Amino acid sequence: MFGRRKKKGAADDAAGEAEQVVDSVDTEADVDEDVAGERVRLEPEPRPDGPWDSSEVSDAAEGRVDLGGMFVPGVEGMELRVEVAGDAIVAATVVLRDSAVQLQAFAAPKREGIWGEVREEIAGGITQQGGIVDEVEGPLGWELRAQVPVQLPDGTGGFQVVRFVGVDGPRWFLRGVISGQGAVQPQAAGLLEQIFRDTVVVRGEGPMAPRDPIVLKLPNDAQMVPEGVQQEEAGSRFSGGMGQLQRGPEITEVR
Repeated sequence: MFGRRKKKGAADDAAGEAEQVVDSVDTEADVDEDVAGERVRLEPEPRPDGPWDSSEVSDAAEGRVDLGGMFVPGVEGMELRVEVAGDAIVAATVVLRDSAVQLQAFAAPKREGIWGEVREEIAGGITQQGGIVDEVEGPLGWELRAQVPVQLPDGTGGFQVVRFVGVDGPRWFLRGVISGQGAVQPQAAGLLEQIFRDTVVVRGEGPMAPRDPIVLKLPNDAQMVPEGVQQEEAGSRFSGGMGQLQRGPEITEVR
């Protein structure tokens, strides 16, 4: 079931760090049409360990929170936040102690993976802002480990460490943004990585343009914990970020 959160804690700090990264990266980089036309389009790679398409699991709801377009694994002690763009819920953030992973699913071409192209866009945006990006092959495949420029509470400049992970599926793409201790300490990231792997994406059969976000919904038994709506600066929806999103209701799973 879902219950109202009663006090602030390390989970809030981790989620706040994730949102700080979201607000700080702008990847509206222009891609030259000629270069884009010459890009080699690769089919999605096999996903023997997930994330899963809804057609690949017998019961997506077993052990997972039903968000409509995604089924997110439920684990003990987690806090689940949803974020909105306009009237639509398009992202979910799982907070575990002092780490967080933000999940968002997008429509993708039927036979083309887009994660390689998206990585380039994210890296270009961060680099333009003075950040540092390394592309490495991690536990979830190719990912970006970035130091993103942010403004510290005292007004000075600093850097936020964050990991951008992604997997191409059949007609969808799932992106994750890992922040907090999970971005800097491998031993703290294992459970977040498993949540990403065990997420089920429900693309649906309706027509969608590539890169359109797959809309989510609140669970039927969720109790919302509203917070002050915060206006966000517009930005690319792949910016590591939901630059254009507003902070939405929060729900906490009690187990």
